[in-house]
Amino acid sequence: MFWSKPCSLALPKDSPLRIDEPDYVGIRRFILKLMMFYSKQSMSIRGANVIYKRIIAQVDKPAIYDVFNLEKTFKITFSLLVLHMWLVLRRLKEDGQEGVDLGQYVYEIYNHDVELRVSKAGVNLLLAKWMKELERIFYGNVVAYDAALLPEAKPNELQIKLWRNVFSDDGTTTPDNTDLKAAQAMARYVRRELGSLSLTDKESIFSGNFSFTPLENMPL
Repeated sequence: MFWSKPCSLALPKDSPLRIDEPDYVGIRRFILKLMMFYSKQSMSIRGANVIYKRIIAQVDKPAIYDVFNLEKTFKITFSLLVLHMWLVLRRLKEDGQEGVDLGQYVYEIYNHDVELRVSKAGVNLLLAKWMKELERIFYGNVVAYDAALLPEAKPNELQIKLWRNVFSDDGTTTPDNTDLKAAQAMARYVRRELGSLSLTDKESIFSGNFSFTPLENMPL
């Protein structure tokens, strides 16, 4: 699984999944321009919301848990959310400061979503403390994944990081054959998505008109 070459993840122009900017005309467009609807900031925020929808679409579907033999718990869902945030933020950085700025909007939307998820999980007391800990985990994972892609990293470094961050309960247990196979498959998936995102044009990335590789009916 995931041995195929990376390819663009851009959605075709006729895809029903596309979310394009509304093309208003006449007085309505004039009024919206006055209201800064078409300002760079407003368009970036709308794009960031669509980008985050693509992340959530991949992370919340049952397929990703089935394919990688994962139980759908808060910890694992959060780990997958962080992983896909990293994939997107890394791609956005390829477009320089403009991409970094858009990534900040995506991160703010992510933060709000995580806070809602924590509250939904029943954590109402010490919410600020929980959010601070999840922020620490987020940046720790991002640093680990970046390090795993460095030229000097070991060939299986990404697999090890994924095992510790996603599959393992405490980051120290040794995987059995099933979990090891799943972690290896996820490492291939991550590398393929990185390559595919890099091949996806800037317009599709910035507007959120891309889709991660479908995982439905894909065996290990």
